[in-house]
Amino acid sequence: MAEKIRLQKYFSDAGIMSRRAAEREIEAGNVKVNGVPAHIGDSVTPGTDKVVWNGRGITPAYGLKTVVALNKPRGYVCTASDEKGRKNVTELVAAEGKRLYPIGRLDMASEGLILLTDDGELANLLTHPKHCVPKVYRVSVKGTVDEKALSVLRSPLLLEGEERPIEPVSVTLLEEGGEHRGAKLEMVLYEGRNRQIRKMCEAARLEVARLRRIRIGNISVNGIAPGTYRKLGEEEIAILRKWAKSGIPGTEFSDGTYIIEK
Repeated sequence: MAEKIRLQKYFSDAGIMSRRAAEREIEAGNVKVNGVPAHIGDSVTPGTDKVVWNGRGITPAYGLKTVVALNKPRGYVCTASDEKGRKNVTELVAAEGKRLYPIGRLDMASEGLILLTDDGELANLLTHPKHCVPKVYRVSVKGTVDEKALSVLRSPLLLEGEERPIEPVSVTLLEEGGEHRGAKLEMVLYEGRNRQIRKMCEAARLEVARLRRIRIGNISVNGIAPGTYRKLGEEEIAILRKWAKSGIPGTEFSDGTYIIEK
């Protein structure tokens, strides 16, 4: 007989959502176990107990997991489901023939690298705030960027709607910009607050013209055309998983092109 596991882990193993997301769904009353509303701390026996989320039966998908790197175009949302019927990144990976869910998010106007998977454990590792997986962004802003604006961007800002300041962000000015062209920045984040970069730029009085994520840990968007994806190899996934578990922020990427220091 299978061993009991926490309900949050059950959802994670099923590749439906992260453990934190499962906790929110349980607290909202959207989960039932054997017909009874579930509570935080409940455990279930896979294969024996019947778990239902929003009327849908959930079964862990044991076996080989899939992770894909997608180059998200503008105009797509990054959610498991969208009540407004907008274009969803999950549509772009439907050819895999299985349910893949985005790890984290890029807002609708942003573009670039996002990972999708049916591996709930990996999703939890990469989204948990205690893990130090850097995310690298290229940001184009209108006008010029002066030292005052850079100082604001690099400071521990308390953003609107947040209860604690953000972790320090590495910001590099790639192009200063001018009268007829905007400036370009590279920003390295270790968190994933809601619309964090856009709120940071707003605090620095900068208007974002384009926001593109180019790397997550050892995975780069290079070579992936907008709207397309590639499956990650076992070695790539192993490196990403090991990095997330180590919690070490200063690491050299596997291709030797970039070193991140927090």
